[in-house]
Amino acid sequence: MKHALTSTEISRCLKLLHDQTRLLIMKKLEEKTYCVCQFVEMFDMSQPAISQHLRKLKQAGFVNEEKKGQWRFYSINSACPEYGLIQSILGHIRSNDDVLQSIQKKETQVSCK
Repeated sequence: MKHALTSTEISRCLKLLHDQTRLLIMKKLEEKTYCVCQFVEMFDMSQPAISQHLRKLKQAGFVNEEKKGQWRFYSINSACPEYGLIQSILGHIRSNDDVLQSIQKKETQVSCK
């Protein structure tokens, strides 16, 4: 059985994921680990803006951060209590979503190591 959440936990999760950038960052993190620099390219946003989104997701416990030198890599935190809810929400995003496809087309295999 999935972990039952309080209304406060659900509300906090929905508030974080109501932002399209954060929602799609989480969608991409379902697939694999990404470096900040990859998100900068995919979302065509500044590094500070992407870092702010990732900071909020990390503070909520939704993502893990791993530092390798000057680079920071992010992955989805499957141990967070809200993981089931997050998975459910992300599962409702169509694979042919225009914005998601646009982001995927900009994905590069950047070597940040």
